[in-house]
Amino acid sequence: MFDRKRSALPFLLPGLIGLFVFYVIPFFGGMYYSFTDGSYQNAFVWFDNYRAVWQNPMFRLGLKNTMFFSAVCTPLVWVLAFLVAMLLNRIKPRGAFFRNSVILPYFMPSCAILLIWLVLFDYGGPINRFLTDIGVDRVSWLDGSAMRVPVILLFVWKNLGLAIVIFLAAMQSVPEPYYEYARLEGAGFFRQAWYVTLPMIVPSAFLVFILCWINSFKIFKEVYFISGAYPDQSVYTLQNYMNNMFEDLNYQKVTTAAYIFAAIVFLIFGVIYFIQKRLQKRLG
Repeated sequence: MFDRKRSALPFLLPGLIGLFVFYVIPFFGGMYYSFTDGSYQNAFVWFDNYRAVWQNPMFRLGLKNTMFFSAVCTPLVWVLAFLVAMLLNRIKPRGAFFRNSVILPYFMPSCAILLIWLVLFDYGGPINRFLTDIGVDRVSWLDGSAMRVPVILLFVWKNLGLAIVIFLAAMQSVPEPYYEYARLEGAGFFRQAWYVTLPMIVPSAFLVFILCWINSFKIFKEVYFISGAYPDQSVYTLQNYMNNMFEDLNYQKVTTAAYIFAAIVFLIFGVIYFIQKRLQKRLG
């Protein structure tokens, strides 16, 4: 066994070197910057940067909006993906086209998607024309707090396909006799989903939730392309704050904000992982 592991080391070494150079060293280098004052002497100020960043109102605004988007987008994508995957799993022979095409938005370039979204949600675009046709006033979707709606819908449309594919792959392992027995007992679609499918795919469901949650932190790109570096306060994310600090060459605040956010993310991940383990043990 030891010889087999040692023979695998030359194949793992290039990847480990890349991981060390591009991730481990920058991680500790950034931690060093977060404890210095940014002067030519790079004097240690310990936790002064962390206190200053935490007291910054723009940092707190960006953190609040980032958490808001993740709290809305993640459950929305998870629930929609689970329901759509259940429907596609029930029409296996006829759902091949939808299973193959649903992943396409995930691979489309963000710039191309944003052009479509800018046309759809323009003040004179199809969405507002539909609203006027049904007697509702036009909405300036790309300005102010209303911009949250197209941003959330864009995230859902782009990330729904990947979540559906993962759910479908997990649902293939659920034995069909379980569904037959549930139907004989009078269980409908939603009862089958809750009592048969979900308990059998808890690890995959947890994976989908984590992936959607992580992807929700990347929503800055869409906001930046639409409104620039200083969008409306309702869509000002933590990445906006970090990007602006980076442009000002304030590396101390960039790294400090990153480590504060990383600590919060790891804490939330630990809570979610604990809940998933308890739920899996309870259902198992």
